[in-house]
Amino acid sequence: MKKVLIINGHPDPGSFNFGIAGAYKKGALTSGAEVQEITIRDLNFNPNLHFGYQKRTELEPDLLDAWEKIKWADHMVWVHPVWWGGLPAITKGFIDRLFLPGFVFEYRENSMLWNKLLKGKSAHIITTLDQPGWYYRVAFGRPSVNQLRRSVLGFCGVKPVKVTYIGPIRNSTPEFRKRWLEKVEKLANEVR
Repeated sequence: MKKVLIINGHPDPGSFNFGIAGAYKKGALTSGAEVQEITIRDLNFNPNLHFGYQKRTELEPDLLDAWEKIKWADHMVWVHPVWWGGLPAITKGFIDRLFLPGFVFEYRENSMLWNKLLKGKSAHIITTLDQPGWYYRVAFGRPSVNQLRRSVLGFCGVKPVKVTYIGPIRNSTPEFRKRWLEKVEKLANEVR
């Protein structure tokens, strides 16, 4: 049975991203997967990495719980909007505080290489935009996806990492959103 972790990075509970996370959960449960969730906005933690990587800041209980869920998962689903080409600040802060050396990677002694500690896990990024996904890729080079897919998840050994772009959301019709929720549920139902 697949263990699926849905990580919702939108700070607004009234957002379409919450509908997407719910649709994915429904589809995953229908497929027989076990599902856990992290709703970043609901976590009590300081998103700032005050000392960089020079000095470890103790993890708050909510981050320790999130870490246990990440270790548990076979497959992570990251749901987030694209804001100014990137991740919402709270999502970036979650990554900064939790994706630490010794947790998700470790440097090798006397080497520029590192060990990828999240090997064996896969992921799916579902991101919403106020433009079509193809335009985000062509005009801007998809910086949020590159950051999360390559610089975070790939760096830590997560693969494969699929990406689904949903946009434009601004001025979208209820029918457009309904079709996408149905598609997301089907995507989740395919997770085995």
